[in-house]
Amino acid sequence: MGPQVKHLRPLVKRGRFMQLRDNGEKIAQYKRRAEELVERMTLEEKVFQLLHDAPAIPRLGVPAYNWWNEALHGVARAGTATVFPQAIGLAAAFDEDMMETVGDAVSTEARAKFNAQQRYDDRDIYKGLTVWSPNVNIFRDPRWGRGQETYGEDPYLTARLGVRFVRGLQGTDPDYLKTAACAKHFAVHSGPEPLRHEFDARVSAQDMYETYLPAFEALVREAGVEAVMGAYNRVNGEPCCGSPTLLRDILREKWGFTGHVVSDCWAVRDFHEHHAVTGSPEQSAALAVSSGCDLNCGSIFVHLLQAVRDGLVTEAQITRACRRLFTTRMKLGLFDPPEKVPYSAIPYETVDSPAMRRLDLETAQRTLVLLKNEGDLLPLDKTKLRTVGVVGPNADSRRALAGNYEGTAGRYVTVLEGIQDYLGDGVRVLYSQGCHLWKKSVEGLARPNDRLSEVKAVCAASDVVFVCLGLDAGIEGEEGDAGNEFAAGDKPDLSLPGQQEEVLRTCAASGKPVVLLLLSGSALAVDWAAEHVPAILQCWYPGAQGGAAIARTLFGACAPEGKLPVTFYRGDEALPPFTDYAMTDRTYRYMRRPALYPFGYGLSYTAFAVTDAALDRTDVTEAGLTVRCRVTNTGGMFSRATVQVYVKAERPDTPNAQLKGVRKVPLEPGQTAEVEIPLPPEAFSLCGQDGTRTVEPGGYSVYVGQSQPDGRSAALLGFAPARLEAACGVRMVL
Repeated sequence: MGPQVKHLRPLVKRGRFMQLRDNGEKIAQYKRRAEELVERMTLEEKVFQLLHDAPAIPRLGVPAYNWWNEALHGVARAGTATVFPQAIGLAAAFDEDMMETVGDAVSTEARAKFNAQQRYDDRDIYKGLTVWSPNVNIFRDPRWGRGQETYGEDPYLTARLGVRFVRGLQGTDPDYLKTAACAKHFAVHSGPEPLRHEFDARVSAQDMYETYLPAFEALVREAGVEAVMGAYNRVNGEPCCGSPTLLRDILREKWGFTGHVVSDCWAVRDFHEHHAVTGSPEQSAALAVSSGCDLNCGSIFVHLLQAVRDGLVTEAQITRACRRLFTTRMKLGLFDPPEKVPYSAIPYETVDSPAMRRLDLETAQRTLVLLKNEGDLLPLDKTKLRTVGVVGPNADSRRALAGNYEGTAGRYVTVLEGIQDYLGDGVRVLYSQGCHLWKKSVEGLARPNDRLSEVKAVCAASDVVFVCLGLDAGIEGEEGDAGNEFAAGDKPDLSLPGQQEEVLRTCAASGKPVVLLLLSGSALAVDWAAEHVPAILQCWYPGAQGGAAIARTLFGACAPEGKLPVTFYRGDEALPPFTDYAMTDRTYRYMRRPALYPFGYGLSYTAFAVTDAALDRTDVTEAGLTVRCRVTNTGGMFSRATVQVYVKAERPDTPNAQLKGVRKVPLEPGQTAEVEIPLPPEAFSLCGQDGTRTVEPGGYSVYVGQSQPDGRSAALLGFAPARLEAACGVRMVL
């Protein structure tokens, strides 16, 4: 290698505002205060502080605190809160600024609720300021039920959105955290749900560092995330919540993480009950703490008292974990007078306020992805309609709005209600449930397809038919949350479940224009619809205001701007086995067959032209490159263009072109904007078989446009991104 190799330190981007993580003096002060407090505790007191439901220590003035709270897309499971679109839908906006705005809104409500709960001495579960979000696992397989909680299948997009969501959650105050965010589930975790307590994810170093770790590293290095949650499964033989490789070697020593690590709930119990890597609760608790797990969601850590007596773990290791936890509580201001903590002044009235509902509506509008619009069927002109039909099991379903890990909204607007409200009394709206979401009949004693005749009647009387199909969190979700024949939350395949496809075909056979509205948290193989239905809108789980957002989009009050954060496959036949964690043939980065609808794809009601694309230089050095282009709204509606930049290493055995830059550009009709997107050296890097990230000498293609450069995207859009050429002359090790 010699002079032909440059070793670069990883770039750490700074936020626009000073955050607590930048205030070294204040953090040192919190650490000293935590150390002084913990030194006064007995061993038993310290052990019980390592449980998620930490008891009070009255003699030291330590109040009880429950660490378990959820805020995936709004404050969850603690009563009323704004229910934003599910995480996968938020990702579809491809908008970093929007993610920080949503994160800030969520943390505002979390503080408002916490302040009110504290006044009434309510310290129950889901009432704290340590929120176990975001989920930055990679959605590698569309069958995974919890993929809806993620930001999709791409490490770059996941990292960028996750960083900004964490910044919104944790705030920009130089002295205090607004809430403490948590990156989960560290690190190689994406199903199958039924096997998670015993499964060993075998993964190569190359896939680990190229796919599964980058988002976690970004949240640690760039966002200063306060907590990391370990996963249930093992990775290469080590249980994640007791993995020296993950928790010590990578997280703390390599990345410099200084926050606390929490186990997934009752995951430490799996060490001896399912993984069989230990032989007793004492050994499991000792392995977790000695490896760097500080907080036990569960109760196994009570066995640490005996583990100390048995010499399995030292009191010093328990003290270390306890100090980390109390440092987080200090950062949150939980041991300071409320008047010193600016977030303590946030009033309860901010929760579910009109301003929050407006933000929820605007956010939902920006998450919708228009997959097909044959003959410009959409948007519809309501003045030309007399009767519309709304059909399907998700048409009037609140559950299909919310997804999982949700709060309770003060007002929900289903798709049916949104269309009724938007059209008013001037247009008749006919409704049929069409079928059960997954069963053969709606009524238990009825024959199969007991609503099909009603569907036909609705279609016959309607000028246009909206068919609302898909899934909900009862079909796809976490193990234990799904309550039907679809075992443990994962999908058995990618088909529309139950009788839904037959309902869709019946509507199409009526001869009336059909608009398919898909509400789901994951990709579905809608091959028949792609060929026979003129318009398809992917709506995800769009949040409490989702029905209003969908209606406004259908009738042209706003234009869809979402892009797919996951690949829509033609079926699951080409997918590798669910338990295979190798990335070969998975996601747009490695798949070899054309997609039904590709990652990064999405139509609009307006049109954009990306022109004059150029690089500021063609040689890839440690300074990186900058992409410049002009973006013009050549259509007739305001919307936001999504400029996407992909990089392909032009040498054998390298991945497909990968997303390495995104910019959202709001444009009025006829308006043009100049866009610059930096590409650091990391954008041209790949990992070798040993996991080392390098930029290798040779040629690189840089694609600039509105999609990835695959043939399927070009065929669907009618145009392809511009291709630019760059080259690297010296091998760089990052």
